[in-house]
Amino acid sequence: VQLVESGGGLVQEGGSLRLSCAASGGIFKINFMGWFRQPPGKQRELVATISSGGTPNYVDSVKGRFTISRDNAKNTVSLQMNSLILEDTAVYYCAVRAWGSPKYEYWGQGTQVTVSS
Repeated sequence: VQLVESGGGLVQEGGSLRLSCAASGGIFKINFMGWFRQPPGKQRELVATISSGGTPNYVDSVKGRFTISRDNAKNTVSLQMNSLILEDTAVYYCAVRAWGSPKYEYWGQGTQVTVSS
């Protein structure tokens, strides 16, 4: 499965960005889709996931601000990010978990999101 992210950039605090990720190749394998991020100098962390049936799950720090969605017909997953804060600055990665797999094993190349004051 190949994943290509788009939509990162520079935004002021309080602003919004929308990230998108397109999957190709072996898409029949896809169960969960998710977004992770790696802030500067920190470890990668989970941001949001969504099941094949559309059930979302979020880390507490983004609840109420971020919305994950997926289009199974187009094999895409998106992350709408509103009310961005400085702590949201990170490289954001799209990832996919295959059916029967306990972990996210397919990753995109990452897209930079920078929130400025």
